[in-house]
Amino acid sequence: MDKTFTAKIVGNLSKILRDKNLTQAAMAEYAGTTASQFSRILSGQTSLTLEHISNIARNLAMSEIDIITYPEKYIRQEPNKPEQVEAILQIKLQKDKKDQVLKLVFGEHNLELLNK
Repeated sequence: MDKTFTAKIVGNLSKILRDKNLTQAAMAEYAGTTASQFSRILSGQTSLTLEHISNIARNLAMSEIDIITYPEKYIRQEPNKPEQVEAILQIKLQKDKKDQVLKLVFGEHNLELLNK
C-alpha cells in the first residue's frame, strides 16, 4: 500500500481506538497480531496489511471501506436508481401575478388546494 494511504488508515485506526474506547491490546487482538506488533503498526515501523484491516473490520462489525473512510461511512448508490433531488423555489410576486404562476406550475385544479 502507498505510504500516505497507509498513514491515513493508521490514523483512522487511532480514531477508532479513541472513539470506541478500546485499548491497543484489544485492537491488536482484533487485528490478529500482538500488542507490541500493533504498536509498531501505529507508529509506522511495521506495515499494516489488508488482512489486519479485514480482521479489525470483522471484529468491530464494520466494513473495510468504513475503516478506510472513517469516520465517514460508505453508502452504496443503487446503479439504476435515480437520485432524488429536493428543490425549494422561492419567488416574490405581486398578488395579481401569484395566481398566474401557481396555475402555470401546478395546473388549474391544484390551484384550489393551494389557496385553502
